[in-house]
Amino acid sequence: MAASDNEKSRLDEAARAGWLYFIAGHTQDEIAKMLQVSRASAQRLVSLCLAERLITFRLEHPIAACMELAARLKDLFHLAYCEVVPTDPAAPLSAAGIAERAASILESTLRTEKPTIVALGTGRAVRAAVERVSPIDCPNHQIVSLVGNISADGSASFFDTVGRLADRTKARHYPMPLPFLMSSERERDQMLKIDPIAKVRAVAAKADLRLVGVGQMDRQAQVHVDGFVSREELFEMMRLGAVGELTGWAFNEEGHLIKGGTNLRLTSIPPRVPAEALTIGAAVGRAKVPAMRAALKGRLLNGLITDEATAGAILKP
Repeated sequence: MAASDNEKSRLDEAARAGWLYFIAGHTQDEIAKMLQVSRASAQRLVSLCLAERLITFRLEHPIAACMELAARLKDLFHLAYCEVVPTDPAAPLSAAGIAERAASILESTLRTEKPTIVALGTGRAVRAAVERVSPIDCPNHQIVSLVGNISADGSASFFDTVGRLADRTKARHYPMPLPFLMSSERERDQMLKIDPIAKVRAVAAKADLRLVGVGQMDRQAQVHVDGFVSREELFEMMRLGAVGELTGWAFNEEGHLIKGGTNLRLTSIPPRVPAEALTIGAAVGRAKVPAMRAALKGRLLNGLITDEATAGAILKP
């Protein structure tokens, strides 16, 4: 108990130091005097405030180059929503920027008075976005999973998002308690008829917002790296023409869902074609460009969050 109290006191001090520095605009020397600590301690408290995400930042000024890329993507692919964030030259694959923007739209959706349903995929970008959502008390809303999150060995995905967002928002949540893949198409069809599963899928079908990651289908495909599909299953999908996947559903370069392979045994909720509710893909990186371009071309998505470098690559002829 004493250790817990000490930790809480330390975080309180860090939060106070962070507020004084970032909000009130005081120098670290001034903060040291106010808190009656050394300058080094004040510096450590401000750093702790950042490390523990006790204070967060959002860029309010739109950057012209990002706005231009977003406008071109919206026009080319008839998107309802598009955000392009700056690329971090030191970490071009970092999801921090797109996660911040995805968190912003999650928050704005969940702060509405009207009861709302948010459907989530899995993956690093979506998980990072959920971690950036500020705590909100919104019990009238519902959060539902689009993806069965149990891998072949029975373990759950570390990047599951529904439970985590429910913790931060107090919203009712509906996980998809199914293996990502079943052993056969017939077994999959039987599982989807189970009443609790059918109810979860019915909630997802009414979602007002869908936020999903976009996965590539190559040797580094995340569905393979994370253990959801085997090497042989991945190669089969590649032979069938798969270039990307949304919630596990593989599609070809035209954005058409593959008719065969793992798609026959997948328990995830398939994308609507064309997307009806706001369906936003969040992804970054050159390796994902073919998948993102195909998903946009096939109208599997009507919203996109990405960075400058990725957006530029998508737009290249």
